[in-house]
Amino acid sequence: MKKLNYDKLNKFIASDVIQPFYKIRLERLEFAKLSNISKRKNPYLFKAKNIETAGDFAKGVLDAFLSSQEETIFGALMENLAIHVCYQVFNGIKAQQGKYPSVDLIFERDGKTYIVGIKSGPNWGNSDQINIMRRNFKKAKTIIRFELKKKNLVAVNGCIYGKDNVPHKVNKDPELSYYKICGQSFWELVSGDDQLYKKLIQPLDKEAKKRDEIFKKLYVEKINEMTKDIVNLFYTKNNLDWDKIIEYVSKK
Repeated sequence: MKKLNYDKLNKFIASDVIQPFYKIRLERLEFAKLSNISKRKNPYLFKAKNIETAGDFAKGVLDAFLSSQEETIFGALMENLAIHVCYQVFNGIKAQQGKYPSVDLIFERDGKTYIVGIKSGPNWGNSDQINIMRRNFKKAKTIIRFELKKKNLVAVNGCIYGKDNVPHKVNKDPELSYYKICGQSFWELVSGDDQLYKKLIQPLDKEAKKRDEIFKKLYVEKINEMTKDIVNLFYTKNNLDWDKIIEYVSKK
C-alpha cells in the first residue's frame, strides 16, 4: 500500500473530471436548439407543472435536456477517478471490459483480490441487471483463478455515493454472492483513507467555480434565444398555446 499523493489527485480531478465534464456540458448547451430538443421532451409533463410563461417553458425544456445525461457522464468520470486512486495506492488496474463484463477495477489489498463493478449510486439497477452482474462476477472469478492463480477473491458492487446497511448480498451459490460497498466505505476500500469521500469535495468545488462562469453566460443566452422562439411559435394572444405545443411535438 502506497500513500495517496493529494496534490496529484487534485490535478487529476481538474484535468480528468471537471474539465471534460464542463467541456461536454458546453458542447450540449451549444447544440441545444428548441427544434432539436423540444420534441424529445414530454409536453404533458410541462403542462402538469402549470408552466405559463415562455421563459419558464424554455428553462424547463433546456434544464431537462441538460440533466438527462449528466449523472451518467459524471458517473463515468468519477469511476475513472476511483480507478486512478486505486492505481496510486494499490496498483489497481482497469478491467478489460470484453474479458470481464460488469467489472471495472481489479486490485489486491490485505491478501485479497477485489473485482469491482463501479456504479454512481446504490439504486442503479433492477433484479435482472443485478443477476447479470452476479453471473459476470462469477465468470470473472473463474478466469482470474485459472489465469492468475488467485484464490481469495472478493466481488464488490462499488457505489460512488450512498450507503447500504446490509452490504453482504448472500446467494445460495457462494460464487454469486457479492458485497455492495457504498459512499465512504467504497472510497476507503480503493484508497485506504476513510476521509477521502469528503476530501474530494474541495478540489471539485474549486475547479467547478473556475468553469461555471462561462457555462452560466452561455446558459442565459440560450434561455433568451429559446424564449424568443417559443413566443414566435407557440404564443396566441400573449399566452402559451398548448394545442400548438402538442401539435409541434406529436402531430402526425
